[in-house]
Amino acid sequence: MSPSINNSTFKLINAIFKNTSATYKFYWFWAILEVVEEDKKTIQKHELFSRMVALAWYTVNYFQVSFGSQDLLQQAIFKIKEIEYLNIEATKKDILAVLLATQNKETLKTLDHFDKNVPHKFLSPWLGGGAKKEVYQKSTQSIHNTPYALTRNEITVYDDWYKYFKNNSGVLKSYCYWHLSLFLQARNPNVPEIPNKILKPIVRKSLIQHKTLYWDLILEQLGGISCIYTGEKLSKGNYIIEHFIPHQFVAHDLMWNLIPAESSFNSSKSNKLPPFDKYFEDFYLLQKEGVQIIKSLKPKNKFLQDYLSIFPNLIIDKVKYEEHIKPMLTIAHNNGFQYLTQ
Repeated sequence: MSPSINNSTFKLINAIFKNTSATYKFYWFWAILEVVEEDKKTIQKHELFSRMVALAWYTVNYFQVSFGSQDLLQQAIFKIKEIEYLNIEATKKDILAVLLATQNKETLKTLDHFDKNVPHKFLSPWLGGGAKKEVYQKSTQSIHNTPYALTRNEITVYDDWYKYFKNNSGVLKSYCYWHLSLFLQARNPNVPEIPNKILKPIVRKSLIQHKTLYWDLILEQLGGISCIYTGEKLSKGNYIIEHFIPHQFVAHDLMWNLIPAESSFNSSKSNKLPPFDKYFEDFYLLQKEGVQIIKSLKPKNKFLQDYLSIFPNLIIDKVKYEEHIKPMLTIAHNNGFQYLTQ
């Protein structure tokens, strides 16, 4: 059993995330906390490596947030997605189940690669930067007060650390989450809403009120509109709400980025970017007319607040809109999102 956790505990945990050049420490710690929450003290490394992939899956694949060109976790996720034929929107539970059961040699090799550095380098605040063999040996000696002891295929969390992790898992996960957000934001300085791109929401928010309380009113006043993408006539009841810049990039449902569209086109558009020169003018005109109608009909409509960060006076200025939309399309494209070709 390790000695009692003392006042220096949090300082050591904080030291884990100093001088971090890759994401593995965040996800390794997060994975340990998850397993401890399931009442396990002795944990197979394979399970922890699998959890690291499952935890980072949505951020890498759905939101296309960059971990850095040299980050091995991001590279592993790309590789495993192809090997195991996993969907980018697969749930954490499903990904973990596949990885725990897989017998694919390439997948196992990809996961086992993390064993070269992750488990022992995580312990550097306690044991310094010694050789792998030395760290493994010292981790089994209670005098060093490490969170866990290392063996070839597993880790065993010491009793006092187990209690500490168990009792403080919410705070520790939030702390890890915060540092991970800062780390990723520094590597994606122009990408919005990084904190909202780390966890996959259990259920995407419904856009029904965006229709009934906002766009339905506009379509009724105009007697219908034409879809800016297809030219098809849209009227109340036969359209869907579409993110002009994909949700996968903006990670929000603010009205300044939402417009009515033909449902079949929205399915084919998916997470593609609309070419600015082709669609911005119609997008801007529709948004401008919509705001004018709602201001006149329902000046206290809650969705008007969505525009205030860009247009403080709710005057939809074309230049300001362009200055907001165009760079975001460029940044999204630079982060791997592709333009619509049709």
